[in-house]
Amino acid sequence: MVRQTEENMVLKGVEIGVRQTNVSILQYADDTLFFCKVDTPKCFDLKTILKCFELAYGLKVNYSKSKVGGVGVSANQIMGFATILNCGTMTTLFTYLGGAVGGNHKRRAF
Repeated sequence: MVRQTEENMVLKGVEIGVRQTNVSILQYADDTLFFCKVDTPKCFDLKTILKCFELAYGLKVNYSKSKVGGVGVSANQIMGFATILNCGTMTTLFTYLGGAVGGNHKRRAF
């Protein structure tokens, strides 16, 4: 479904690294991380994609455990996205699978 949304230009992932690799989704076990350039209309598109997933597979997204965060996005926008998606917010520096995400990897403290 995510690949189709990219092909139809509904959502676009983010480009990372020197080679500008496009990343839109990462999945590990039962965790899913979405990466996209988003604005309010695209946030509603993401919510629609999640609802379609629920309907297609008979599974439910646990919004109480879900969080939204952003890089270069104001706290007010993050709160607005969290309201649309009915989930919590997070800071850019967080821990996932025991590793720090979002910090400066060149710093000794990281």
